[in-house]
Amino acid sequence: MKVTNVRHLYQLAFIPNLFPVNCYLVEEEDHLTLIDAAMPYSAKAILKTARQIGKPIEKIIITHAHSDHVGALDALTEALPNAEVLMSEREAKLLSGDTSLEKGERNPIKGGVPKNVRTQVSSFLKEGDRVGSLQVVHAPGHTPGMIALFDTRDQSLIVGDAIQTRGGIAVSGDLRLAFPFPAWATWDKQAAIQTAEKLMDLKPSMLAVGHGSLLHDPVEPVNKAIRRAKR
Repeated sequence: MKVTNVRHLYQLAFIPNLFPVNCYLVEEEDHLTLIDAAMPYSAKAILKTARQIGKPIEKIIITHAHSDHVGALDALTEALPNAEVLMSEREAKLLSGDTSLEKGERNPIKGGVPKNVRTQVSSFLKEGDRVGSLQVVHAPGHTPGMIALFDTRDQSLIVGDAIQTRGGIAVSGDLRLAFPFPAWATWDKQAAIQTAEKLMDLKPSMLAVGHGSLLHDPVEPVNKAIRRAKR
């Protein structure tokens, strides 16, 4: 695992040189918020990093319910029984293993949806909610209920799989042969493009993605990727 720290944000990258899977610790005044739960074997490294930072993990936010973002969730909640688990209501349905479509949804759910997750969601998040310094942004496309988190202190933006930087900067659904997996797992490419545009309207200072390195000053390169996705 590789840890990269920029201001309030710690990126924990698992298998960074082969199949990077990222989760994030966001430092608040007296606690940490964990964004996503990586792979099943990731729990010990996440907990160790929190101890090294010196603050407790009090909240766990899941951007979306694909298996590589919730893998260690059960192990983490067993180790942190008082931590709140937060995600969108739509993604909680996927977390339960239910891939049925809701009204207005046409495309089948893609990607690895977990089975037999024991963790219960504490409460649901929606557009505009605040969790400490983080503002919730509805970000569907890769999955129907994915969310992004905008840090109001420094305008950094954690986007789940809305955008990838591994294999080239790309909007979810726009295939990059060097790292095709996010595209293969994308539910609605058109919605993903609209979400990417919405996220860039926030003028983020830094992008923190589910797969790939942190991207500083992301607006221009991501807008270029949006234009490619539209073509």
